[in-house]
Amino acid sequence: MTNAFTWAVVRVQNAVAGVREREEGQALVEYALILALVSLAAVVALTTLGGKINGVFNSINSKLP
Repeated sequence: MTNAFTWAVVRVQNAVAGVREREEGQALVEYALILALVSLAAVVALTTLGGKINGVFNSINSKLP
């Protein structure tokens, strides 16, 4: 029983170590996280400043002939 348990633990540890050493998908994940962060920042900025920007455009529009 102990040998079977030890064998299973070693297999799991080897599998985890193998996954940690792989770097082929790392760049894609990093770019996805950067894209998500930039998108979130854009949404927050537009939500926060949307009313003010609209007011500026309305002010400029009212001054045009």
